[in-house]
Amino acid sequence: MEFQDKVLKCIDCGADFVFTAGEQLFFHDKQFKNEPKRCKVCKAKRVSVLGAAPVRAGGGFAKVETRTVCSQCGKETTVPFKPTQGRPVFCRECFQQRRQAASA
Repeated sequence: MEFQDKVLKCIDCGADFVFTAGEQLFFHDKQFKNEPKRCKVCKAKRVSVLGAAPVRAGGGFAKVETRTVCSQCGKETTVPFKPTQGRPVFCRECFQQRRQAASA
């Protein structure tokens, strides 16, 4: 199947963006039924607001940071993931202490 670049309109900002032949092949291989609705900038904004899975940006993954309170010392901290309810979250210092204690 031969794909050609398509110009689509972002539903958030109204800007035109290119849905490349390579992206179309990827969508086809993954059996995605719908074309993208948002440009890369608006998709990244939406992901950061919704706290969804990281999105590829410039070859790497966009960093997700969540503000929370350490389960051990009570200090406010940020963690590089979205915490799961019912599981403890530790600040860097408490995490390092627990890691060292576990390996000893």
